[in-house]
Amino acid sequence: MSEHAAGVSWTRGDAVFTDLKYPRRHTISFDGGVVIPGSSAPQSVRPPLSDPTAVDPEEALMGALASCHMLWFLALAAKQGLVVDRYEGDAVGTMGPNDAGRVAILHAALRPAVTFSGERAPSEDEFASLHHEAHERCNIANSVRFPVTVAGTFAHVATA
Repeated sequence: MSEHAAGVSWTRGDAVFTDLKYPRRHTISFDGGVVIPGSSAPQSVRPPLSDPTAVDPEEALMGALASCHMLWFLALAAKQGLVVDRYEGDAVGTMGPNDAGRVAILHAALRPAVTFSGERAPSEDEFASLHHEAHERCNIANSVRFPVTVAGTFAHVATA
């Protein structure tokens, strides 16, 4: 087993607090020393009480899901002798009321675009299989209760 930690820090400043008009901006720190600005989503709490330039928890979850999937995909492609030059993608979570009536992420869609080079490009089936296995191995995907779909595209740049 392993542990993974992050820290959060928020201060009230001169806000009254009990009137619910306190700032939602805070910082999120990671063990490697990176500190990022965090806030509630502007869809949940309107600016200026939230900060649309900061990372909200839902975005952070989508980033973790996309990153985990990508890292597994890269490892699996390398093991198959495929050369990946570029991997970019979006992760979009759709929120709404769940079966219990609570607001939750109901579905996530990963849309990676991958560029391969080298002697061999994967077939469409191999590409889909790589994404399927990456999804199966991703610890973040294995931790969420909502379905995750992957709709990727790829290109191959032939080398001489």
